[in-house]
Amino acid sequence: MASIPVIVKHQGKKYNVDLDPSSLGEVFKFQVYSLTGVEPDRQKILVKGGQLKDDTDLSKLGAKPGQTFMMMGTPAGGNELGRPAEAIKFLEDMTEAEAAQQIGATPAGLQNLGNTCYLNSTLQTLRAVPELQQQLVKYTPAPVSNPSGSTLGDLGGFGFQGTAGSIDLTASLRDLYKQMSETQEGFPPFAFLNALRTAFPQFAEKSKSGHGFAQQDAEEVWSQIVTQLRQKLKIKDTINGSGEGSADISFIDKYLAGRFSSITECDEPAAREGGEEPLKSEDTFLKLDCHISGTTNHLRDGILAGLEEKLEKQSSVLGRDAVYTKMSKISRLPKYLTVHFVRFFWKREAQKKAKIMRKVTFPHELDVVEFCTDELKSMLIPVRDKVREVRKDEEDIERARKRQKRLHEKEAADKAAGITDSASDTKKDEKKDDQNASKSTGGDTEMEDVVYKTDAEIDAEKAAAILEAKKELHALINPELAKDDGANKSGLYELRGVITHQGASADSGHYTSYVKKQGPLDPKTGKRGEEDGKWWWFNDDKVSEVDSDKIDTLSGGGESHSALILLYRAIPLPTAEGLSE
Repeated sequence: MASIPVIVKHQGKKYNVDLDPSSLGEVFKFQVYSLTGVEPDRQKILVKGGQLKDDTDLSKLGAKPGQTFMMMGTPAGGNELGRPAEAIKFLEDMTEAEAAQQIGATPAGLQNLGNTCYLNSTLQTLRAVPELQQQLVKYTPAPVSNPSGSTLGDLGGFGFQGTAGSIDLTASLRDLYKQMSETQEGFPPFAFLNALRTAFPQFAEKSKSGHGFAQQDAEEVWSQIVTQLRQKLKIKDTINGSGEGSADISFIDKYLAGRFSSITECDEPAAREGGEEPLKSEDTFLKLDCHISGTTNHLRDGILAGLEEKLEKQSSVLGRDAVYTKMSKISRLPKYLTVHFVRFFWKREAQKKAKIMRKVTFPHELDVVEFCTDELKSMLIPVRDKVREVRKDEEDIERARKRQKRLHEKEAADKAAGITDSASDTKKDEKKDDQNASKSTGGDTEMEDVVYKTDAEIDAEKAAAILEAKKELHALINPELAKDDGANKSGLYELRGVITHQGASADSGHYTSYVKKQGPLDPKTGKRGEEDGKWWWFNDDKVSEVDSDKIDTLSGGGESHSALILLYRAIPLPTAEGLSE
């Protein structure tokens, strides 16, 4: 089909464009982009019936040679197309480090150095926290002096080569993640393993068989690494979110630590009758425990069980030891929430750790509002409910668009086949009859023509309503909660990482991890784009892509892979133009 020469008028200038009737609107927009510098998603080209869409069939426009199209929109970064700041480089010409940092590149695995799968899976899951990687890059260890008086701190940046790298676990983690970012091959974490065993000799325990090192518990190494980071990795934070002054706080406390408000009370009525008051306390937690019993079927059941604890201690009123119940509620939710399935226990008769095989399901989106204090609930519920309302409205609009698209396609197909819509014709005839009847009565009640809105106008109205709802959502965030940018503000979390264990005992078996893929980073907004729903499966140095359905098979129920640690991230709040998350 021959192209049609048309004119696009934009900001007082006219551009000659050859419109290809056999293509779609998206192609035409890219032609206009090459002339005007206005990105396709920022173009508003007016055509008969509304606005040109990416999926518009250009043959349906009935364009005539010399026809003028009006366009509105400005380039995101200026009015002119400029030469790329850097020369385009093809994949085969890139270095290994450059190839590893491309969007969609397979991330590096970690070599198993002898029963170190517990460590590899932990490191891969922690690496799913982008804020952690960003902060580690800035980390500089304090200088360490040896007995001869020389300073070794500067060697920490060289990882395995530096003595300080084996002393400072945080510096070793920084170096390891940097090295992993520069390769797509399985990387041997020698330096970090050396630093870990130096800091915590338990991980240097030899196998009972006498060959190599013993298998360890991923939860134990997770806790030790996070505890070290909590002590070492400090960040600048504005005081109380006021923007005035700053203070050094722990990165972990800001992003991965929550708080409990607890009440501890004696179970025996005699203590209460004797005047013993319940003890209130505030505690920091780095993970939520999901306790598993014979009635635990879902993550919620285990978390609720973990919030109730039985203690035995001295009662000042009774003058002896008594059993107390400690009930905890969450008073602060971190941006990243770690949940631990308490699957391992000490089996005395076998003298080893055994595993609870019970199947316990867990959601991709977790609502933790019910576990919170009343005060925190009052802050979270309005935001959570508004998030769900906005989501529903967006889903309704998307369904309506798809339905409208199908109707247009059917109408176009019927028209091409010479089929007329009898129902539509009947409505038109009825409308004419009504108008004629109105005129025959003397014209006093002459009916006005009905004005129908275009699809573009309807879409614009719906988009405006959603934009207003998003603004309302952000207005609902409690000012005190808004100041804490390391906290969850809705009570909703999305699953980002899973550490699994295969086998019947913590002293054996195999650990792997699953990490949800991140969308590409937009350099202009600093935010990540849409994800494809896929996950990376890290099985030591083997890295493969799996569907999200695979995650649903990790709930346990046997010796196959079952979830041991879950890493959740606060859902990003729907954003409106001019608002940040």
